[in-house]
Amino acid sequence: MSDSNVIELIIEPGEKDLGEFTVRRALPSIKRRMVGPWLFFDHMGPAVFAPGQGVSVRPHPHINLATVTYLFDGEILHRDSLGSVQTIRPGDLNLMVAGKGIVHSERERPEVTAVEHGLHGLQLWLALPEKDEEVEPAFYHYPSDVLPAIDVKGVSVRVMIGAAYGQTSPTKTYADTLYVEADLKKGQTLVLPEADERALYLVGGQVEAQAVGGGGETTQLEKFNLAVLKENADVQITALEDSRLALIGGENVGPRHLFWNFASSSKERMEQAGQDWKDGKFPKVPGDEEEFIPLPE
Repeated sequence: MSDSNVIELIIEPGEKDLGEFTVRRALPSIKRRMVGPWLFFDHMGPAVFAPGQGVSVRPHPHINLATVTYLFDGEILHRDSLGSVQTIRPGDLNLMVAGKGIVHSERERPEVTAVEHGLHGLQLWLALPEKDEEVEPAFYHYPSDVLPAIDVKGVSVRVMIGAAYGQTSPTKTYADTLYVEADLKKGQTLVLPEADERALYLVGGQVEAQAVGGGGETTQLEKFNLAVLKENADVQITALEDSRLALIGGENVGPRHLFWNFASSSKERMEQAGQDWKDGKFPKVPGDEEEFIPLPE
């Protein structure tokens, strides 16, 4: 827990080895399972791959959630069981709605893996509200130029999901959801937008958080920290060095059960999905039908 007047707790994510690279998993955590509808937060990289290496995530299923992928560097080729084939590049946002069930793979194009290349980005999961958990699966791609990019008193801000600073993102939402990213130069200050629940992740740099107006104590946040903000706190941050951050939040949609790539309000539904995957009942990914990730026992 934190003694701060604006921060409830600070999570230092553990590193998970995914074979060719590691990710920092900030959510779920023992300290905190969800923030608003967000139930999974992975920071990928920054990684550099030698020629012949790269990201190659075989087809795997999801239910009752939506995935969000956003890159700072590199690219990923998304394919799914709806037939979507989409290259995501820095600044774009991919939203994949699993609903009643979807299968996807995340790989890289041969011309990318042929040379040394980098990858750096965020991958997040959103819980769908109970009434929407079994919607038809869908895939949405938002190119960089359709996402609001604004200058907030000199700070470069992008509204990825939801509404902030008088701007509203076109990204589809099912619950009240917030996802904002900002780049601060050393010495710049930014007042954070409001939401029912919020957490601030420091992708890089170092910032100081305190109540708006500068009253009260300050709390220093290091890179890779996820700071869960106190509800109703008016928070401003000041960059102690050039810093990049992501702010996530939104309404509490209730607890979720998590197993492997599944998240659901119903444990039985999740177990059924696992059995369906074992039994080959999920649809295939066109163009990537041969391989798959088996259900972990």
